[in-house]
Amino acid sequence: MFGKDMMAKLQQMQQQAEASKQKLDTVIVNGEAGGNLVVVEMNGNRKLTKLSINTELNQMEKEDLEDLLTVALNRAIDAANAANEKEMANSAKGLIPGL
Repeated sequence: MFGKDMMAKLQQMQQQAEASKQKLDTVIVNGEAGGNLVVVEMNGNRKLTKLSINTELNQMEKEDLEDLLTVALNRAIDAANAANEKEMANSAKGLIPGL
């Protein structure tokens, strides 16, 4: 069903995907909330690499901290998704005609 050309193309695509994944490990994005009270750092593969809470915990209500964490995490995830999509689109350009 698949010819040698198709198998070679599939292997090339697999290698490119792995290279993109490794590159995304080095891309760092941030999400913040509350004027930098909470800062989240992720890599382009959506792995949390750092979490900073820049206030004394006894000065904040539990629910407020939870809200700030949620906002900061969602912002970081959105930024990581954008970086991931951009890298995957760039890697596919050379492999899939018409992109």
